[in-house]
Amino acid sequence: MLITIPNVLGAEEVAQIRAKLDAAEWVSGKVTAGYQAQRVKTNEQILEGSPLHTELGEAVLKALARTPMFMSAALPLRVFPPMFNRYAGGGKFGTHVDTAIRSVVPSGQRIRSDVSATLFLSSPEEYEGGELIVEDTYGEHSVKLPAGHMVLYPATSLHRVEPVTRGARVSSFFWIQSMIRSDGDRTMLYDLDRSIQQLAVEVPESPIGVKLTGVYHNLLRRWADL
Repeated sequence: MLITIPNVLGAEEVAQIRAKLDAAEWVSGKVTAGYQAQRVKTNEQILEGSPLHTELGEAVLKALARTPMFMSAALPLRVFPPMFNRYAGGGKFGTHVDTAIRSVVPSGQRIRSDVSATLFLSSPEEYEGGELIVEDTYGEHSVKLPAGHMVLYPATSLHRVEPVTRGARVSSFFWIQSMIRSDGDRTMLYDLDRSIQQLAVEVPESPIGVKLTGVYHNLLRRWADL
């Protein structure tokens, strides 16, 4: 399931984060890449565990907590501390699959990567190239969103970032360990949740809505991995 979530961050929040990132010191993105990814990854990152990484990561986490669509789609159990990267001057990330288990710095806590997330911090007009390409059974999907918008997609997907030929593509990226391990089950619960919400608007106080809500929570009880 590939889902676009608009307005996770407002324009003022994006501007504040970008001001700090634009003045920051960046390191090679290879420091967090696995063996295979190191050969195809050419970008820069904010140092993991640095004060700036912690500060801006907490700002992103607060934004996620107030975003119902994120909670519904990801059903998060744990969220990896958001990281920040920059692609410029031909920087790219070739086709790869995300590491299955990530360790949090400095605690060492392990998180299973079920869902991958990219939160765009550059507007599309600021750079050329840089599309996120996600592959699934239906082909390739190209994603290039306005600043403040986010995309979620299965961490099991093959994906890549196309070369940035002008400007800079700045974003936050992270992973979510979901309460629901299966992408197919998460998709079903997300569709059911959205349908319940739509029914509540169109037919308020409908007994059908109450029954469907019960089905949703009973499925969540059955499938949740806590």
